Amino acid sequence: MERGVEWDFEPTLDRIAALMDLLGSPQQAYPVIHIAGTNGKTSTARLTEALLKERNLRVGRFTSPHLVSVRERITVDGEPLSEERFAQAYEEIAPYVELADTQGRRIQFFELLTAMAFATFADTPVDVAVIEAGMGGSWDATNVADGTVAIITPISLDHTDRLGPDIPSIAGEKAGIIKPGATAIFAQQDVEAAQVLMRRVADVGAVVAREGLEFGVLARDVAMGGQLLTLRGLKGVYEEVYLPLYGEHQASNAVCALAAVEALTGGDDPLDIELVRQAFAQASSPGRMEILRRNPTVVVDAAHNPGGMQASIEAMQEAFDFAKVVGVVAVMRDKDVHTLLDLLEPILDEIVVTRNSSPRSMSPAELAAMAVPLFGEDRVRTVERLDEAIDMGIGIADAQGEFSGTGVLITGSVVTAGDARHLLKADGL
Repeated sequence: MERGVEWDFEPTLDRIAALMDLLGSPQQAYPVIHIAGTNGKTSTARLTEALLKERNLRVGRFTSPHLVSVRERITVDGEPLSEERFAQAYEEIAPYVELADTQGRRIQFFELLTAMAFATFADTPVDVAVIEAGMGGSWDATNVADGTVAIITPISLDHTDRLGPDIPSIAGEKAGIIKPGATAIFAQQDVEAAQVLMRRVADVGAVVAREGLEFGVLARDVAMGGQLLTLRGLKGVYEEVYLPLYGEHQASNAVCALAAVEALTGGDDPLDIELVRQAFAQASSPGRMEILRRNPTVVVDAAHNPGGMQASIEAMQEAFDFAKVVGVVAVMRDKDVHTLLDLLEPILDEIVVTRNSSPRSMSPAELAAMAVPLFGEDRVRTVERLDEAIDMGIGIADAQGEFSGTGVLITGSVVTAGDARHLLKADGL
């Protein structure tokens, strides 16, 4: 049955709440760490999961969007559901979905996936579920769960057609996941966002912990393949923590995950330092400043809004000593494309504009028309297919010579990152 697309839907919790009632409220069967924000949600979810798994807990994780397969969105103990289990999860809830449909509440695509995740986690059963909001917070389908801990990652402008035209409006939507009596973990926020979030905390009687005040990154040094951190959590200081992810934003994601797990565990004792080190040393976040190949170095990044792109650019400049960078860029037409290109222009020597596999992808011709005034005609190449664009980007870097220090950055969208990982046969999700 056709259930639309997840980026075009009617914002309400009525449908998913009715379906959860029919299913026996599986989202109440385990404690939930709920994550909302503009950037960093999936990385934070994966880092939170890593800490919980290292404590020998069975963890369910629900994230979106996916990079290659929709099965990635629902994981148990870090592994995506198998094809058989995914199909079974759908078949088990299908009669209830059809019943909700006949009651005039036509279940939409993202709601269906959310219900599958909640039901799967209850059936497994998991000890804890780490749930990433799809869009917004208040009316996001995941908000039928009451998070014991709510993490709000950095808020910036994105989905303004759905969430509102400014930071306070967007923050108001994201703040909806903070429930009465919960612990709210806030990454560093703009003042406008912080004011809205703190008002929500006061209104619902939540406990709050803020990065930079109650917890934070005390020290950060670039290390081979990542960074070495000293983190101050809610219950102690954790030194010499290696994180195999690049950029200040990933250090922030890590300390937010740490604070969330500390809050969930209760008591006053810090987490075991070796547990924290082991968990973060094994962490990964595919498609986020990820090296897909060497000689030349090809980096893929899912940045798709100005806040995410700025963080990724800073991470790349810090972690990689490229003499030149060739960009392969495909974006969604409903994004702030001009600002994305404006941010990329200073760091790219050449840009190859193309499209990804999504029907929302901006055409290469449209993207080129926006890029040329910023980059100049001699720095812009237009290629219709992403695979050929990647080949061109690598070819340009190769032509500079093996020791030229030229890198390739593939970016602009989560779909672009997923397509590139598939084309370059990257492992692990």
